[in-house]
Amino acid sequence: MWIRSSLAYRASFAMTVLGNLLLSGLDFVAILLMFSQVDALGGYPLPEVALLYGLSVTSFGLTDLMCNSLGQLGQRVRDGTLDTLLVRPAPVLAQAAADRFALRRVARLTQGMLVLGYALVAVDVDWTPLKVLLLPVMLVSGAAIFGAVFVAGASFQILVQDAAEVQSAFTYGGTTLLQYPPTVFGKELVRGVTFVLPLAFVNWVPAAYVLGRPYPLGLPQWAAFAPPLVAVGCCALAGSAWRVGLRSYRSTGS
Repeated sequence: MWIRSSLAYRASFAMTVLGNLLLSGLDFVAILLMFSQVDALGGYPLPEVALLYGLSVTSFGLTDLMCNSLGQLGQRVRDGTLDTLLVRPAPVLAQAAADRFALRRVARLTQGMLVLGYALVAVDVDWTPLKVLLLPVMLVSGAAIFGAVFVAGASFQILVQDAAEVQSAFTYGGTTLLQYPPTVFGKELVRGVTFVLPLAFVNWVPAAYVLGRPYPLGLPQWAAFAPPLVAVGCCALAGSAWRVGLRSYRSTGS
């Protein structure tokens, strides 16, 4: 229904997607401006930073397209319209994610894929079958990890009702963080996004193997192949949090 609604005015939809594509591209323009003054950022040249950027934005773009509405679940809790989803014969999580589905968000995904395509052409990597296979694994695992963060954030909003900006700090803030090399951040922050909220497994850790770079925090080499396991663990924890949050829901009382 929401897709048909978006495509009802095709010219307007095309202009909206183009505008979003240009707007989301400003992040990479900022990186290009940095490299107009320096040759490397944290020891990483432009193609390698572009690879990190492309992996992060493409993974997040997939999740943002499918789950963005979860970020506004607190509004449904406040006005009591979450009750509508509870009485329908369909999973509440699927309904909440599909609510007001915005096809225009495909612009962010497209922009990430364009930068990733450039990076794969420009980066100096000795490609092996294992490294090539690791790329789609990173994208799928990264999308699942971001999805788990969206679900966990939605669960938190059921409890506190008004925490959309808190959730955005970990979702949109997380993908922005991962666009830059881990070497530009302090070790405490890198530890936090590796062992507490494991966003580092979206691109930092597996990309270190692809690029032949030292692993963040001196992690073992096998850690590059851990993203699927990390994604499964994050999704399991997020699913548990969602069930707890949903069971605690008591409507508005009116």
